[in-house]
Amino acid sequence: MSDDARRAGAAPAHGSVGPSDPTADPVTDPGMLPVALPDATAPTEPVPSTTRRSRTGGLWVGLILPAIVLLLLLVFILQNGAPVQISFFAFDGVLPLGVALLLAAIAGILLVAIPGSLRILQLRRAARRGASRDG
Repeated sequence: MSDDARRAGAAPAHGSVGPSDPTADPVTDPGMLPVALPDATAPTEPVPSTTRRSRTGGLWVGLILPAIVLLLLLVFILQNGAPVQISFFAFDGVLPLGVALLLAAIAGILLVAIPGSLRILQLRRAARRGASRDG
């Protein structure tokens, strides 16, 4: 009985495979064109953002990130509170391990930052001198 229903033009129970109009032409009917999938190797353009960044948003991120870093440093110092003997040239003392390691890290940062900052200032002066000679 199901064969008779299919022959009569009724849609099959499992769905159809082709277009509902067998004489439809994909060239003249744009709705029948296959959807092109993006090529994985082709460069994709960034989607324009609908929201604009603001100074307040930047300030918020600029406040939250250092607060998280300070919180992590506080946890580090509190978890490493065992006293250690520190000797540096003529200075002797006892500090908690976390504080001693933090001071050593700060000293290392300063050893890199001070000469780097001096070099940046030197390059800025040279750039200003070169710009004033050209103008």
